[in-house]
Amino acid sequence: MSPDLRAQVLVLGAGPGGYSAAFRAADLGKQVILVDRWATLGGVCLNVGCIPSKALLHAARVVAETREMKELAGLSFGELQVDLERLRGWKDGVVKRLTGGLAGLARQRKVTVVQGSGRFASGDTLEVEKPDGAREKIIFEQAIIACGSEPVTLPFIPHQDPRVLDSTGALALHDVPRRLLVIGAGIIGLEMATVYHELGAQITVVELLDQIIPGADKDIVSPLLKRIEKRYANIYLKTKVTAVEAQPAGLAVHFDGPAAPAVDTFDKLRVAVGRKPNGKLIGAENAGVAVNAQGFISTDRQMRTNVPNIFAIGDVVGQPMLAHKASHEAKVAAEVAAGMHSSFDARVIASVAYTDPEVAWVGVTEAAAQAQGVRYGKGVFPWAASGRSLSLGRDEGLTKLLFDSKTQRVIGAGIVGPGAGELIAEVALAIEMGADAEDVGLTIHPHPTLSETVGLAAEAFESTITDLYMPRPRAREAVHTS
Repeated sequence: MSPDLRAQVLVLGAGPGGYSAAFRAADLGKQVILVDRWATLGGVCLNVGCIPSKALLHAARVVAETREMKELAGLSFGELQVDLERLRGWKDGVVKRLTGGLAGLARQRKVTVVQGSGRFASGDTLEVEKPDGAREKIIFEQAIIACGSEPVTLPFIPHQDPRVLDSTGALALHDVPRRLLVIGAGIIGLEMATVYHELGAQITVVELLDQIIPGADKDIVSPLLKRIEKRYANIYLKTKVTAVEAQPAGLAVHFDGPAAPAVDTFDKLRVAVGRKPNGKLIGAENAGVAVNAQGFISTDRQMRTNVPNIFAIGDVVGQPMLAHKASHEAKVAAEVAAGMHSSFDARVIASVAYTDPEVAWVGVTEAAAQAQGVRYGKGVFPWAASGRSLSLGRDEGLTKLLFDSKTQRVIGAGIVGPGAGELIAEVALAIEMGADAEDVGLTIHPHPTLSETVGLAAEAFESTITDLYMPRPRAREAVHTS
């Protein structure tokens, strides 16, 4: 065991939540040690998740646009040629630039970075097993747990077979399989399907539930579903995989569903059925921190666990498992550790699928409002009436805003179309600021832009819109309930 290190604030995990917590605590004058198993900062998100996947999705979008412009406007760029080595190099370069930047920020703030896997030994001690097998002990005054999550594995799938891709393998782009099965039609699965489809793979998607991207409203995911149904080999909804057999010719996959075959063979498969928290992997019980059966750690609004000097943030504290949620929780935890009276008080947290088209939603969904009996009104603007959307060669988009029927305040939104992930931030801000339909509709949006669709959806609710003809103007008090 190496000589003890000491920290005023120990942060376990260096993902978006962890490094944000460490940096904020250091800015507030704390002596900070940041522990992570990766050789570079950024965690799963930056190294093998959010960032490299978005780089590849941009490349996929460029490929799609060249094909579409040939059909729409006669602009031909020749047949696609993919240099996987250069594509990987570009993607890795993006990651390296960001991880290098984080390393520099840690040095500037005098944050001590320790590489290794950490486990609590007590309420003030963390033991770290380093890559070379050496062990190090860290004594801390306060700790922030940011240990994240890991992919859910399925017992009937031979995960040890290299043809079964995890997030690291999928993003490594060793090759492009002829036939790829994606198990799980959530955000992660469909994003990787988007990339591999544009690079030439035949994609089959299987989903246990009755829609893609569960959690979003069906009308918001419908344009995406219609697009990929034309492009992918198969999309099997309400279907489960019951077995996978590793054979020399490929992976034989057994299905149970209304439209799927009993068995089909694929060159590779990507399992994307969700993530589980790492709360049970860090010896939390040795510090007295309560961890539930699923591996989640409960906190109060100050991100404090049941142990007063230990905080927790990010995926390990619960849904939604999103980097931007973790970053905000991180600042709260660091500030409270430094003696400030901060608390996590987000009204809404937006979700985005960076598919093609993108799907984004925030606040109350229409399905949830109906299930809960919430009285609401709705304004919808179809992108087929958007000049900017048509000039992009895309008319399938949709912007939908939901309003409280009594106060007229914005309570939720769903957007599908190119750039939906950028547009949803305006609605998130509107909800946080307590904006109503008039506030949004009377805000002059630049023309021609996709951002106009947000204002026009508010106008549709207000019955003041001129860009659509509504033969029966609806009263402001009209509501939709379950």
